[in-house]
Formats: sequence, structure tokens, C-alpha cells
Amino acid sequence: MSRREQLGQIFRFALVGGVNTAAFFGIYLLLHPWMPYFAAYSLAFVLAMVGSFFMNTYFTYRTRPTWKKFLLFPLTNVTNYVVQSAGLYALVAWADLDTRIAPLVAAVAAIPFTFLLSRKILLPGAARIDSPDTARGSSTADPQHDVASHS
Repeated sequence: MSRREQLGQIFRFALVGGVNTAAFFGIYLLLHPWMPYFAAYSLAFVLAMVGSFFMNTYFTYRTRPTWKKFLLFPLTNVTNYVVQSAGLYALVAWADLDTRIAPLVAAVAAIPFTFLLSRKILLPGAARIDSPDTARGSSTADPQHDVASHS
């Protein structure tokens, strides 16, 4: 994969992340008046994760969604959820940040973790972005074929 393709992938991930964060935050704000803030946050997170899977498979990584990827994708969000949850708790409990704003701040802080983990799940066998093999295109792995053939 060329540097240009890698940068395009990062840009698409950021765009999807922005759309997904806006969707998450909108869902959270709709649920917040009807349930405790952490329950609203958790439900919004799960719903946004499903949307993120489809946006990232089709748009960011341009790969075919499979049941295997769908079932593995939440693993990419476990770290994201932990980072965001810890951040949310710290921002609300210790920094006294408004519960309507804290989830957005925590979500932004978790973006780099999510990119690296989602790339690993949705493009299994893909080399690291900064790998010389990837830049030269000499990787022999075919991530789409590998995953699709095991689905």
C-alpha cells in the first residue's frame, strides 16, 4: 500500500470517526433525559459501534463486511470503550465536566486507539502503516481473501 493510499485511509477513518462521533453524541443527547448518563452513554456507544462497523468496512478500508469481521469488530472497541469510560468517569467525577459534554471529550481522546485496532481487525494480515514492506507493496497477504475464505 502506498503512502498516498495510507493517508487516504487515515483521512477516511477520520471522516467516518467524525460522522460516527456526531451520531453517538446525538443518540446520547436523545437518551440522556430518559436514563442515567452512563446507561445513555453505553447504549449510544453500542448503536454507534454498529454504524461504525459498516462505515469502516465499506468506506474506510473498502473491504467486504463479513459475519466474522462483525463479530470481531467489538474487540476493537473494547479498548476504546475502556479508554472512553475511564475518561468519562474522570471528567465527570474529578474534573466536574458537564455530563452532556464529557462523552465527546472522552471520545476524541480514544481516536488513535480505535484506528489502529479497527485496521487490525478489518484488514487482518495487513502490515503496519509505517512498515517498509507495506510502502513497497511487497506484502503477500491478501486480507480480503483470507477473511472471506474463513467466513
